[in-house]
Amino acid sequence: MSINSPFYNLSDVPTFTLTSTDIENGAELSGPQLSGAMGVEGGQDTSPQLSWSGFPEETKAFAVTCYDPDAPTGSGFWHWVVTDLDASTTSLPANAGDPSADLLPAGSVTLRNDAGEPRFVGAAPPQGHGSHRYFFIVTALAEPLGLDESASPAFAGFNMFFKGIARAWLECTFELK
Repeated sequence: MSINSPFYNLSDVPTFTLTSTDIENGAELSGPQLSGAMGVEGGQDTSPQLSWSGFPEETKAFAVTCYDPDAPTGSGFWHWVVTDLDASTTSLPANAGDPSADLLPAGSVTLRNDAGEPRFVGAAPPQGHGSHRYFFIVTALAEPLGLDESASPAFAGFNMFFKGIARAWLECTFELK
């Protein structure tokens, strides 16, 4: 596993299935999942529809994240972090990452992304920096994380390390030429 993988320093856990009607594993992201807020022409900052299945029976909650390990920051870039989705939640509709759309289940907690907003922000790599990878990850949790909105994405990741019992992901790309 590459040192630049978001899973490099994480425990090996079982995997389950993640699908989407909006994005495809290995494919390039398109307008809805690009960031107009960060200046990408045609970007809409719309989180993709996600559905998951095959997770462990003992799952008590889920966390959904979107992370770019290729951002030139030394720590990657968190585009979206939602924690404490109830274990009965097995999908999110498109645009669930927009708080004004009110599409997330009650009890879930959205943290501020690395752009400082409690929402999904789309792909916006620096022009000419090359292709970036965007990992949409669902983590099955042994118990809710219990964090509030002031927690950082890195702190949520740290807590997921201890409470994560399985994960599923879709890896997409985008390059701003």
